[in-house]
Amino acid sequence: MLIESSKFIELDTIEEEDVAPGVKRRVMGYNEQIMVVRVTFEEGSEGYVHSHFHSQVAYVERGKFEVMIDGEKKILKGGDCFYVPPNEEHGAVCLEAGILIDIFSPIRADMVAGK
Repeated sequence: MLIESSKFIELDTIEEEDVAPGVKRRVMGYNEQIMVVRVTFEEGSEGYVHSHFHSQVAYVERGKFEVMIDGEKKILKGGDCFYVPPNEEHGAVCLEAGILIDIFSPIRADMVAGK
C-alpha cells in the first residue's frame, strides 16, 4: 500500500496535534521516502531529547531555539537550519516562540499511523 499525502496541502486544512506542553505539529506533505512537518513552539516549551533512525533537517521559520545534537548545543534563530544524522540524540528548547519545519527521510510512519 502506497503511503502519501495529497499533492496540494493547505495549512488550515491540516489538524494540529498536541505533542508536548506548548508544542503542536501539523504533518504536511509526505510519501514513503520524505516527510515535512510544521512544529509550533510556545516560549519555554521543549522538544524532548530523543533519537530515531531517520535523517532530519529542520529549518527555523521563526523564533529562537537552543538546539542540542549529540551533546553539542547551539542557539539558532529564524532563517537558520540544523541537520540531525540518523540515531543521534537531539532536542530543542524554545527561547522565543517560533516554528520549526522538519524534513525527515524516510517517512516517520509513527506520525501518520491512522491517517
